[in-house]
Amino acid sequence: MTKISKASNTEIVQSTRRDFFRKTAAYSVSAIAATSILSADDENITHHSKWGTTLGDELNKNPYGLPSPYEHNNVRRTTPLLSSAGDMHAAISLTPLHEQEGIITPNGLFFTRTHNGVAQIDPNKFRFMIHGMIEKPIVLTLEDIKKYPSESVIHFLECPSNGAAEWKGPQFNSLQFVKGMMSCTEWTGVRLKTILDDLGVDPKAIWCLVEGQDGSEMSRTVPTEKIMDDAMLVYAMNGEALRAEQGYPLRLLLPGWEANLCVKWLKRLEFGDKPWYCKEETSKYTTLTASGKAIQHFYPLEVNSIITSPCPEKPWTSLKKGDMIEIQGLAWSGHGKIKLVDISFDGGKNWVEANLKGLVLPKSWTRFSYIYKYEGKPLLLASRAMDEIKNVQPTVNQEKKIIGVEGVYHRNSICTWEVKENGEVHNVQMRS
Repeated sequence: MTKISKASNTEIVQSTRRDFFRKTAAYSVSAIAATSILSADDENITHHSKWGTTLGDELNKNPYGLPSPYEHNNVRRTTPLLSSAGDMHAAISLTPLHEQEGIITPNGLFFTRTHNGVAQIDPNKFRFMIHGMIEKPIVLTLEDIKKYPSESVIHFLECPSNGAAEWKGPQFNSLQFVKGMMSCTEWTGVRLKTILDDLGVDPKAIWCLVEGQDGSEMSRTVPTEKIMDDAMLVYAMNGEALRAEQGYPLRLLLPGWEANLCVKWLKRLEFGDKPWYCKEETSKYTTLTASGKAIQHFYPLEVNSIITSPCPEKPWTSLKKGDMIEIQGLAWSGHGKIKLVDISFDGGKNWVEANLKGLVLPKSWTRFSYIYKYEGKPLLLASRAMDEIKNVQPTVNQEKKIIGVEGVYHRNSICTWEVKENGEVHNVQMRS
């Protein structure tokens, strides 16, 4: 992998937020009026609006708050192409990243993957067992778990097949379908080490079987080292109980690792000295390398990034030459914090450094942005991230040399948007 370079580009205006407002203020009055000042006889100004002259909805109309009906397009989407033979019980719904603000995904927009539909579990009948090579096996209720000291953390979850459909060329002209198999949220629960320290795990038990209690009994083998590091039993997200589709009443959280390892509707942990070789880590979720050998125990998610504005769902068709615009995106890494993000306007030939904005947390989404003067010219927009241990997001060809062309998991190569002269945005693939 190559190091991130910083090349100058005289046609690109790099600016801080302060520069943005300073340069905008320097424009002529006529230029600003053409883009931002409405007509004086606009009826939305000269007449009272309906909502300003009538009673609004009663406060208790929706005991659980709902979005504005005008935000009806801000929803998850799915397709039979991303399901098992068209069966929507074994399918995935995708987060609308083009509508995402900040780094916290609302619960109702969090991406969801199911292998046998959404289980509806009675919390009063829920039981969680820890057994195997430990001194004191135990069965816990949900209330038992909640008696332990709780923690709240912000981490992303990403399906290891996020972007897999794009590998052999663009399949979807949509950010949501290209990279929507991920979300980021605040999780609340109990660090597993807090419980296990009281139970006495055998030092020889270097593996742990994690099993869910939905119809598929989703199960994976996880190294005990990770379990004792930052693994959590989580029962809440964004301040409320887990949604059923997110594993209510209890799921596992393994920060930075594949989302399918973060088993939902959790039933048990069993400790042992050998991996279990479950169905989901033999027939699936393995990565075929260029040599033909498969990587089976392939856990952390690599450094990654994507430009979210503009994108196919958010084109620049309303912009005029000379307009100032903020290019935005998301970067993340399962290995820690994002250190740097570069943006290219020419498909990766030259790079300029973007600004990291807001919180920069380990194993979490990080926002980046760049203030750009729109010239109405074709662009090949791409982003490239580096994390704190200097992993750099590769090109398509760099990744192929490691992973090959048949594997569908752990694809983190650079994504590129083609911005046409009229501002339309299309998904393209730059391989070099």
